[in-house]
Amino acid sequence: MYYAIVATDRVDSLALRLQHRPEHLARLEALREAGRLLLAGPFPAIDSESPGDAGFSGSLIVASFDSLQAAQDWAAADPFVREGVYAKVDVRPFKRVLP
Repeated sequence: MYYAIVATDRVDSLALRLQHRPEHLARLEALREAGRLLLAGPFPAIDSESPGDAGFSGSLIVASFDSLQAAQDWAAADPFVREGVYAKVDVRPFKRVLP
């Protein structure tokens, strides 16, 4: 089943985001290679694909896991959680309808 991981950044998270991004992306790439990642990306803090110094306000990851607990455990182990980029993380079951 798919699960949506919706994370909210802490204030002034950009420097930490950039520092820990390679490890964060490696985990997402592992999900993709396993055929489990539906989509992933950040929420720009301003109305721009390249927000520059404004940074990002959070992230959305939708991926397949065996259970809600497995999705929560995966999210909790993310470097953005461990290093304090995210202030809040919500994990919910997600039903894909389209496309």
